Amino acid sequence: MTVRVVVADDHPLFREGIRALIADSAETELAGLAADGDEAIALVLAERPDVVIMDLRMPGLNGVDATRRIVRDAPDVAVLMLTMMDDDSSVFAAMRAGARGYVLKGAGPDEILRAILVVASGEAIFGPAVASRLMQFFAQSAATTPFPDLTDREREILQLMATGAANPGIARRLALTEKTVRNNVSNIFTKLRVADRAAAVAKARDAGIGSPE
Repeated sequence: MTVRVVVADDHPLFREGIRALIADSAETELAGLAADGDEAIALVLAERPDVVIMDLRMPGLNGVDATRRIVRDAPDVAVLMLTMMDDDSSVFAAMRAGARGYVLKGAGPDEILRAILVVASGEAIFGPAVASRLMQFFAQSAATTPFPDLTDREREILQLMATGAANPGIARRLALTEKTVRNNVSNIFTKLRVADRAAAVAKARDAGIGSPE
């Protein structure tokens, strides 16, 4: 099946280069060209392509806001960011908006075509430089997060414990049964290697989690 592609970029020469790349591939066909976010949205809603190649910075509506609108109004259309911006804030803004891929403009033609096909298939893809930044970010986050073995729910319960909340209060706050809270508290004791609630709370407060209300 041929993948239909809309290209959204405010630089005419770059738009033309991607148009030619799409035209030269037997696996892709051009569904339209846009010079800004508003044009991209209109084209997507009219043409319903498989993929939108989206620049991040464009006049008027930027690529992140356009992506958010497209994901909301045409969730079957995959957005692939193709941009010069490789900073953390740009990458994560695009991911939060719903982009399935993020590739830098310095990528070669084969890498760009592969990214188009990957996001069209429903998978996510990031260029090597972006993937490296993501790995570094998550590695740093894991290193700075206290008690990384805890699940999100266990961490939430530990935080409430550290404020002085008892199991019944935690259960009410989180809309859980007291049995579920007790089970999570037991898991917390095991993972923190403590024998009782007071020791768990002391460890939590030492790590900067919670304080008496």
